[in-house]
Amino acid sequence: MELKELLKELTDVSGVSGHEYEAAQVTVKLIEPFSDEVSVDKLGSAIALKRGDQIGENRKKVLLAAHLDEIGLMVTKIEDGGFLRITNVGGTDVTILPGQSVTVLGKEKLKGVVGAKPPHLQEPGESGRPVQMDDLYVDTGRKKEELTDIIEVGALVRIESEFTELSNGFISAMAMDDRAGVAVLVETLRRLKERKHEWDVYAIATAQEEVSGLGAITTAFHIQPDVAIAIDVTFGDGPGMPERRVSPLGKGPAIGLGPNFHPKITQKLSDLASEYELTHQIEVDPYPGGTDAYSLQVSREGVPSGLVSIPLRNMHSTVETLKLDDVKRCAELLSIFISRLDSKFQEDLKCF
Repeated sequence: MELKELLKELTDVSGVSGHEYEAAQVTVKLIEPFSDEVSVDKLGSAIALKRGDQIGENRKKVLLAAHLDEIGLMVTKIEDGGFLRITNVGGTDVTILPGQSVTVLGKEKLKGVVGAKPPHLQEPGESGRPVQMDDLYVDTGRKKEELTDIIEVGALVRIESEFTELSNGFISAMAMDDRAGVAVLVETLRRLKERKHEWDVYAIATAQEEVSGLGAITTAFHIQPDVAIAIDVTFGDGPGMPERRVSPLGKGPAIGLGPNFHPKITQKLSDLASEYELTHQIEVDPYPGGTDAYSLQVSREGVPSGLVSIPLRNMHSTVETLKLDDVKRCAELLSIFISRLDSKFQEDLKCF
């Protein structure tokens, strides 16, 4: 399957935080051909294992984590007339919601649209005020008595979008954050079919990163990896974006550099990218948090961890945009990194 088709299949499926089951099943289907074992854990994370060539019981393990969940909405009230009041799940940008198509995930899936009071009917001063979540509602076309048989307060709502192929290898869709990272997991294991590697590789599509990071916390605690790498998206370049805080699209993955990334891992990733002439960037990230990397790092007594990110425009919107070449280079870099893991590198990790 081509990478573009892989991303389309991953982004087409729903996976709002806490409700990742459908996305997990698609991930299992896509990654299973390149794995020795696959499963979905109690929290909803999809786990794939590809065993290395090492012999003996004290097997070394590297964990790759890309989050499976996406931002979304939740029903807070079913009003007279059948209108659904909503709140956010994760960091949803309220300003993008009016006019969006959605799917309400009740006993059956209901199509809906997000509506608000039109400007013609707003009171003086309302039109200049930023839109608030309390101003919005979901209209499914159903009456309240019909909805109460299908939907309960707390039902999740997926924000829908159309997978769009732009020019020059750019593509756009909802939930590229972080299904693009999940695609990297699949592509990395596929490439490892052609490369020898000693260490066992655990590729985890983690649940609930957007709200808590719990999927990474629980899987890392269970697996106890010797090394962990989080794969996520980072802010891409665009009009009005501060240059020092973005990573341009098309210039390869961004390797995290900061206090919660082990310096030997950051250096190894950078050195290998240069050795294999893979275009890459360095992303300075002085504060922990924001990705699964922190959850991995502080598991048990601590795990040497790193971060590799895919530049993404329009983050947390329905038109999250990336360049396919950056995804490919990310998978290639990680497959090379894994193939070069050995006992010497593990010893190096003990010395800063």
